[in-house]
Amino acid sequence: MRLRALLDTEALGLRLLGGEDELDRTVRGVMTTDLRDPSRYLAGGELVLTGLAWRRDASDTEPFVRILASAGVAALAAGEAELGDIPSDIVEACARHRLPLFAVNESVAFATITEHVVRQVSGERAGDLAAVVDRHRRLMTSGPAGGGPDVVLDLLGTDLDLRAWVLSSAGRAIAGSTAGGAALPEAVCARLAGEHLAAARTGRRGPHRVSVDGVTYSLFPVRTSGRGAGGASRDVRETVLSDWVLAVEADAGDWPEERLDLLQGVTQLIAVERDRRDAARTVRRRLAQEVLELVQTGAAPAEIAARLRVAAPVLLPGLGAAPHWQVVVARVEWDGGDIDGGPVAQSLLEEILVDPLSSGPEPSDRIAVAHTGDEAIALVPLPAVSTEHDGSETGLLADALLESVREPLSAGLDGDGRLTLGVSASVHSAEGLRGALEEARHARRVAAARPGRVCAAGHQELASHVLLLPFVPDDVRRAFTARLLDPLREYDQRHRAELIPTLEAFLDCDGSWTRCAARLHLHVNTLRYRVGRIEQLTSRDLSRLEDKLDFFLALRMS
Repeated sequence: MRLRALLDTEALGLRLLGGEDELDRTVRGVMTTDLRDPSRYLAGGELVLTGLAWRRDASDTEPFVRILASAGVAALAAGEAELGDIPSDIVEACARHRLPLFAVNESVAFATITEHVVRQVSGERAGDLAAVVDRHRRLMTSGPAGGGPDVVLDLLGTDLDLRAWVLSSAGRAIAGSTAGGAALPEAVCARLAGEHLAAARTGRRGPHRVSVDGVTYSLFPVRTSGRGAGGASRDVRETVLSDWVLAVEADAGDWPEERLDLLQGVTQLIAVERDRRDAARTVRRRLAQEVLELVQTGAAPAEIAARLRVAAPVLLPGLGAAPHWQVVVARVEWDGGDIDGGPVAQSLLEEILVDPLSSGPEPSDRIAVAHTGDEAIALVPLPAVSTEHDGSETGLLADALLESVREPLSAGLDGDGRLTLGVSASVHSAEGLRGALEEARHARRVAAARPGRVCAAGHQELASHVLLLPFVPDDVRRAFTARLLDPLREYDQRHRAELIPTLEAFLDCDGSWTRCAARLHLHVNTLRYRVGRIEQLTSRDLSRLEDKLDFFLALRMS
């Protein structure tokens, strides 16, 4: 549809403020935003609706309008509900960038314009589209309590017999249709998220079709990478790890155009909900940034404690006692180092850490994440524990955090990126927070020294001799392991003697002949023969602690 058609639709109440010569532009979609930089959500051709909440003063106008023009949007429509008449600096900036500008009368809801545009773009050929959009418009006008993405997906199920789910890049089910039975299994969520990330990295346009356990799913990206200010294309790596995806249990390969248009419209509605959730995290992000700055600048513990007292009710409402805290540090690095990994790591931590300890059915989004440079830092509140601590582990565990997200995120990192994560021990006071931050950073460096695209380490590992192994130079590691283990490997290849597995089992059993023989299902005399052969080939004595330790380290570094 053309911009001119929108202007001629009296029910929309649009008033043209500039850009009369550009009214033949084609509108391909609609997006509502009050972000100062919405470029990551723009694909081009949108009618952008804004309430002007991003404008603090006239200096904010030029960057905002320049971003829209660079992204290739069709026009800007500004609401009059907040400021009344549209400020002259917006009119002038739009004229400079040849961006058509409309004023939206305060009596007209943005949802009304959204409904009209989505219906017209799809050619008004799909009655089911009109039903879905109309119902969801009524829900959205009642505010966030209207139901969010779950309601949209339920409408897809009841109106179109389509089961669908919204998944995060980490494979977490954010919303899902209740029609048709049980929720999507976690393993399937992880597989679908990984397939989406792998497809997005190749630049292929959605929907992407995937078969899992004999079931075909079509994957619709909820957000696009867009283009940044200045007209340059944004690198897909800047957004792919934080994007959502709409997974539909159907094969969209033979769908008519109007059905595809319908699902694209649904992704736009879901993107609105994503904007709301991101906006809701603003306070928590600011709290984390303030605490982090105090800790890193050496502020007095009393000052840090005061900020923590402000943060606690926001993150754990209704908490009676002061919580304990953990710090999680994450870094996303790409080959070449030309991408700012801090914002990407921040979005990832917010997805990975959502509901980290909740046992209820609803996710608990209570963590606060800041980013500085290339790293993101999360401040995670834990319920206060008893003073009679028994030494058992409490709080977040590094390996558990990555257990369910390793597969999809590895696909998104696609051979040229790494995610490394470190977790501190819990602390109960402001005095301990600085140490927790350093502990988490040290743990992340241990994780970074390990092989693999997605790695984590916890504070427990900082007290182990294994901490030293990743920092041994590669050439020293190779020479050390080759000198000790190559004779055994060569002997095993010639004689199939299984000396290496025998050595591993013997060390695991702390040199106990009977326990090792039982584990390997061998007679003790056979075990003694194998150990003797190991000692003969390596000129080492496995009764000596030093030689046992050398073998242990060689096996760990091999």
